[in-house]
Amino acid sequence: MTDSSSPEGAASREPERDRRWTFLTNHAHVLICIARDPEIRLKDAADRVGITERAAQAILADLVQANYVTRERVGRRNRYRVNASLPLRHEVEHSHLVGELLELLTPDLR
Repeated sequence: MTDSSSPEGAASREPERDRRWTFLTNHAHVLICIARDPEIRLKDAADRVGITERAAQAILADLVQANYVTRERVGRRNRYRVNASLPLRHEVEHSHLVGELLELLTPDLR
């Protein structure tokens, strides 16, 4: 049996622990999905992010209410547009714009 305080025990738990957190929030993940595909269905965004469709809807509502995303109805679908000129929300990164984050993480969109 491996002692969990030993290096072997810690190494065997590492992959599980790594999956519990990411550097970006689900809000950022949904925003990136929208930036990459402005006509994405929320179900598809939710699947990509690994959240429920209801969670993706709540995140989108937050982003729309704060003017980070605008939504336009086109037929039976929605088209989204990201407002890249707004600052990031947390005081640590408030001096940077959403567009800077998107440029870094979606270089294929330049």
